[in-house]
Amino acid sequence: MLSDFKEASTMAKKRKVDCEYRQFQPRWETEYLFCEYKEKPMCLICQESLAVFKEYNLRRHFETKHVQYGNMDMELRLLKVKELKHKLQLQQNMFTHMNSQGEGAVKASFIIAEEIARACRPFTEGEFIKNCIEKVCGVVCPDKKQAFANISLSRNTMASRVDELGSDLKIQLKAKAKDFVAYSLAIDESADRTDTAQLAIFIRGVDDRFSVTDELLDLRAIHGTTSGQDHFSQVEQCVNETELQWNKLVVLTTDGAPAMSGEVRGLVGLVREKVRHTGENLTAYHCIIHQEALCGKVLGMGHVMTVVNKTVNFIRSRGLNHRQFRALLEAESSVHEDVPYYTEVRWLSRGKVLRRFYDTRIEIASFMESKQKVIPELEDEKWLSDLSFLCDITEHLNTLNVKLQGQKQLITKMRDSVKAFQMKLRLWEGQMRQGHPSHFPICQSVRDTVTIPFPAELYVDKLNTLRVEFCRRFTDFERQKFNLDLFANPFAVDVDTAPEHLQMELIELQCNTHLKSRYESVGAAEFAPLLPESMPQLRLHAARIMSMFGSTYSCEQMFSIMKLTKTSHRSRLTDQHLVSVMKVAMAKDINPRIDEIVSKKRCRVSGKS
Repeated sequence: MLSDFKEASTMAKKRKVDCEYRQFQPRWETEYLFCEYKEKPMCLICQESLAVFKEYNLRRHFETKHVQYGNMDMELRLLKVKELKHKLQLQQNMFTHMNSQGEGAVKASFIIAEEIARACRPFTEGEFIKNCIEKVCGVVCPDKKQAFANISLSRNTMASRVDELGSDLKIQLKAKAKDFVAYSLAIDESADRTDTAQLAIFIRGVDDRFSVTDELLDLRAIHGTTSGQDHFSQVEQCVNETELQWNKLVVLTTDGAPAMSGEVRGLVGLVREKVRHTGENLTAYHCIIHQEALCGKVLGMGHVMTVVNKTVNFIRSRGLNHRQFRALLEAESSVHEDVPYYTEVRWLSRGKVLRRFYDTRIEIASFMESKQKVIPELEDEKWLSDLSFLCDITEHLNTLNVKLQGQKQLITKMRDSVKAFQMKLRLWEGQMRQGHPSHFPICQSVRDTVTIPFPAELYVDKLNTLRVEFCRRFTDFERQKFNLDLFANPFAVDVDTAPEHLQMELIELQCNTHLKSRYESVGAAEFAPLLPESMPQLRLHAARIMSMFGSTYSCEQMFSIMKLTKTSHRSRLTDQHLVSVMKVAMAKDINPRIDEIVSKKRCRVSGKS
């Protein structure tokens, strides 16, 4: 009862104060040295604020705490008020400046953290950068040294900043994913420095405005077995966490490993079954770049690569041999300075090694003879002919490989490159059979110098085998031929062969001369957003094609960055930190919202180690 009475009494007092509408009186400045600050009376001397604008309270405060100012005449009081108000204004300006400086320091630390992550540098680089900044600032702008000292760049701060940037990217991607009308996944697995299996999951989504988002969806560490079920569990969890709809998944692209591509227990089979429950069908692709590299293996010709690899390894694996060989090339005024290693997992290294070996074959023969390691094959004209053919065809394969690489490659463009190469193989086969390998320059030069008959028929068989292998491995394109052609050139497809749900809209499109002229001027990719809203099925079809991954190039690129990030010197990098670094380093269509993150932060000065 007593507490209720006190509460009621307090509320009554508050209501009484509120209804009095008391205001600050200007004369109180000189009489009691008070001013109005944030709707309350504040003493200019001690800067203590009172609750209400009541003259009795101000007078009591002045007479009790600042009685020494009571004997001042009016003129002195006016000067004192002016002095105190000016001092208060300076303090307010200083606090405002300090707040702005603090926000700038936090923003600067986030910017540096983002650059460290993108450059795959250790978190400790922040302290090194700060040390450099402070020393430069001491020379260039000493008056700004404290502002730079306020930037927190310690190792723990950098790790925390990168985690926050990664979390922000994840939030943005999740928000964008809600608008996807179609998306595809590219998935690959590789082991890091500590032999932990890292499952890279990339997503390419397209919304109803045909805005393409190509980002790292997640990087999942697998510490146990790496079966198809293990991969599927991680992918399923990732898709559900991002709130993606399984019925909008169009294509799953993998590296073709059994655990990935298995139709029953592999990742492809399990995901296909998951999508089938939603009433949709899933298309699975084996990475086009991987398949192109596998096609090149049917050429065989191991007798050539064995000699080349053995010779290059002899030269490069011993420091003295390597130095002497480079000195020989310099003495002979060779156009090349060295011979590179051949690494099977590096797609382009085979062609580079073969061409360099051929160009420096005379110097290599001389060097190996000086080391009592004579290479009889370099005197064998048949072997030299095989080397020339392998150099030329591998260079053509490398050219195709480069065309298939790159970010955001449309699958229709990749299909066109592969189809063009198959037609080139047919052309080269006919020219080789006639004895005019005009597109094989090294073969031509060797044919003109050897004394034995050039084995053209053998190389015709090799080209034919390669063409058949391309046709076998790229049958996926044939099964998707109509869908790809409909996107690439919707005005040229036969309406009678089109699915029924597309036929009416396709007729309307092909009879629209204005849209046809726009298509001819902008091309397939830029034409999709121009499709009118009255053609929803064609718009959905275009979005599905634009979302398709043709290769796991993004995964391979990320693994290369991961090798630079998690090195032998950073082997204890946690899984969470690794994921955050990879998200920031691989960000393309989404950028961290640093200003928004900074608005929730405060500046902290990092201690020096």
